[in-house]
Amino acid sequence: MQRETRHRYLPPETELSERFILAGGPGGQHVNRTATGVQLRYDVMSSGFIDHAVKQRLIKLAGSRADSEGVITIEAKSHRSQHRNREDARQRLADLIERAHQRPKKRIRTKPTRSAKKKRLKQKRHRGRIKQARGKPGMND
Repeated sequence: MQRETRHRYLPPETELSERFILAGGPGGQHVNRTATGVQLRYDVMSSGFIDHAVKQRLIKLAGSRADSEGVITIEAKSHRSQHRNREDARQRLADLIERAHQRPKKRIRTKPTRSAKKKRLKQKRHRGRIKQARGKPGMND
């Protein structure tokens, strides 16, 4: 019997729900008879495992995998065995939660230097002269 690995950012078993689904792909005729795919559901908003700020980032990171009630659904059906798909789904959820725990860095606005401003204005004038020279010749030309 294999021992299930515990991921650091994986919520407790009681907060997760799993449903086994049919998974296409490799496996021959056997694939149509066994539910090897896993649909892992995690209700973020009612979870006591993570704080509010992390919940908000997690919902945003999950994107289309999260519904309007804040339930994240992860499907894993790339492997032939139910056990490996189950582990894959749990690992993907743990990775998502780990990414949500990392606070985004605050952007520090910087001012352009005086020389950068001068260079930009010089390039604008140069470009304007080039475009002006493209016009039709006037009466004086």
